[in-house]
Amino acid sequence: MKALLSIEGVTVRFGGVDALADVGFGVPRGALLGLIGPNGAGKTTMMRVITGMVRPQAGRLAIDGTEISRLPTHRRVRMGLGLSQQLVRPFAGMTAVENVALAAGHATTANPLAALVTISRAAERDRARTLLQLVGIADAADALPDKLPLGYLKRLEMARALALDPKVLLLDEPLAGLNSAEAPHLADTIADLNRQGTTVVLIEHNLIEVMRICRHLVVLDNGRKIGDGEPAVVMADPAVRAAYLGSQEERHAAA
Repeated sequence: MKALLSIEGVTVRFGGVDALADVGFGVPRGALLGLIGPNGAGKTTMMRVITGMVRPQAGRLAIDGTEISRLPTHRRVRMGLGLSQQLVRPFAGMTAVENVALAAGHATTANPLAALVTISRAAERDRARTLLQLVGIADAADALPDKLPLGYLKRLEMARALALDPKVLLLDEPLAGLNSAEAPHLADTIADLNRQGTTVVLIEHNLIEVMRICRHLVVLDNGRKIGDGEPAVVMADPAVRAAYLGSQEERHAAA
């Protein structure tokens, strides 16, 4: 199946050390792919490469067949990349619905701040309320971000990313900081979004939820890809088990 997001041979070096070494994988349209690995595996670097924050020394990236390797972040967003960041930074002086409406006006103007002064914001606000309903926080539409708990802020960040109408939604550790009750509920929301047609790349440390909702895993360790496939098969691989368990015995068996 042709990949909607294609990553080929990505290599990133910092001070002579390979943060990523010839990493490649494809994300098919409609996938819910988990990008996982132990601390220091290279997940954050890969996320920054995909979003254009880090320029690799080698490799190629494409969205829907169009190369984006040399495009800046804002151009990648317009090509169909949406990002929900781990650290949520909504506009503090704007309500939840206003935050999402601002993102929903991206097609109106290349300048997001100029979108605030367009003659009519009714369509954007209606779309914003629909997206807040979709992520489960319609009740907080008129609340300011500083009045919302972390779980709501995570969902607000997702709504803002969805307002960009992304072809691929990149979620950077959305479950981080959530308790044992909140994390499964947000994971269910991510799975629901995927079932409704959103292609998702999920970077996450919460293996329990990753294994529960993802249909495909890519595993990084020390900057190299060591797993790529169905979750049960990938997690049974000795190299992947060794990376997570840190057992010398397992590492020896995987060699």
